[in-house]
Amino acid sequence: MELDPLILSRIQFAFVVAFHAIFPAFSIGISVFVALLQGLFVATGNPAWERLSMFWTKVFAVVFGMGVVSGIVMAFQFGTNWSNFSQATANFFGPMLSYEVLTAFFLEAGFLGVLLFGRDRVSPGVHLFAALMVASGTLISSFWILAGNSWMHTPAGVEVRDGVYHVTSWLDAIFNPSFPYRLAHMVLASFLAGGFVVAGVSAWYLIRGHDVQANRKALSMTLWLLLIAAPAQAVIGDFHGLNTLEHQPGKIAAIEGIWETESSVPLLVFAIPDQENQTNRFEIGIPKLASLILTHDPDGELPGLDEIPRVEQPPVWFTFYGFRIMVGLGILMILFAAAGLALRPGGRLYTNRAFLQGLRLMSVTPFIALLAGWITTETGRAPWVVQGMMTQSEGLTPSLTGGMALFTLIGYMTVYAMVFWAGIYYLTRVVRKGMEADTSETDESHRPMRPMSASRVSFDDDDTAPGRT
Repeated sequence: MELDPLILSRIQFAFVVAFHAIFPAFSIGISVFVALLQGLFVATGNPAWERLSMFWTKVFAVVFGMGVVSGIVMAFQFGTNWSNFSQATANFFGPMLSYEVLTAFFLEAGFLGVLLFGRDRVSPGVHLFAALMVASGTLISSFWILAGNSWMHTPAGVEVRDGVYHVTSWLDAIFNPSFPYRLAHMVLASFLAGGFVVAGVSAWYLIRGHDVQANRKALSMTLWLLLIAAPAQAVIGDFHGLNTLEHQPGKIAAIEGIWETESSVPLLVFAIPDQENQTNRFEIGIPKLASLILTHDPDGELPGLDEIPRVEQPPVWFTFYGFRIMVGLGILMILFAAAGLALRPGGRLYTNRAFLQGLRLMSVTPFIALLAGWITTETGRAPWVVQGMMTQSEGLTPSLTGGMALFTLIGYMTVYAMVFWAGIYYLTRVVRKGMEADTSETDESHRPMRPMSASRVSFDDDDTAPGRT
């Protein structure tokens, strides 16, 4: 059987980027959280905030390292597998990646040492400044990377001469039509990833009775943030969908499983897309809801895949189900954030074991949603590598063979498996070790949750008094 270098290269790129994407997203959320914790410590002098800051800085260091390693390896495949794309778009992507290194990576690297090793060597104010600079670096990095990726979906500010893309307007190219929505969507996804991990770990510590005072603070603050971020993500997602309908109608048709242009389109909760026969099987839908969401008119018309030649249609199955996984998990996140609000009276969010165990399980859902969203947006662009301008086959390295692509795919999978194992091992060690003990706390705060019944202990949001558990 002959190996197809295009399919293998697409699998390789999907695997590498999917693996890498979770670490920058996590590091963005955690870096902002660390800066917030350090700021609270400087403002209040409460040692609980410092212990939390120290602990989550260790977690950030491991995640940041995994992101750097996986990112460096990822960059090589642009030259090995996609040289035509790299050469044609170098006038745009070369400066973009350079800006990311100069304005973001150097900023992170310059202050990361102070953040990790300067806590006892510089003043709290300087240490806070270092935390803010590291967090700013992660956000600036996402700006340049999302600008580049968005340009591939909605190219602007360029013209093609002799097969080479020349930038005619940097403002139009960077701030292309889909960029603001993608950037906001990704940053909020990063906050949700960091927030639910913090909530899940804090819940686990509360179940074990470990440093109750500090972890109550972390859980309370994080749930307030999630209560804002989770619904906001749904709103941003709606705006992003409207933008996609305008600029990539074929992707929306694949997401909604619309094969023929029609009005009063139902929102399909479940279906089995049959791309070969251009239809859906076993449809379960809500009448007119897709039209209402996307056109704000229940009788609005939505374009179907029949307006696109079959060779240019995206793989509907991946796009259709990826979107539903992402949205389903997003709704679950909103429900958990709302449940935290409902359990606040009487401090039940700290003692309700079912809720705390649920938060532990929820800590992985933002990453699944992030990958599902990435699959949706990238497969929905297929077969284009630059929407409407360059196909994936045109961007492939001409001399690449199936055997070469398979060899590098196996190599990447092996290296990334080692990186993932090492990272998870060290993260597990950091979490199991927990925060540094606070000798001012009584032994009561370190007892496991079982004896801490609501009849004996009263929890509320005012936990600033030392030793109050």
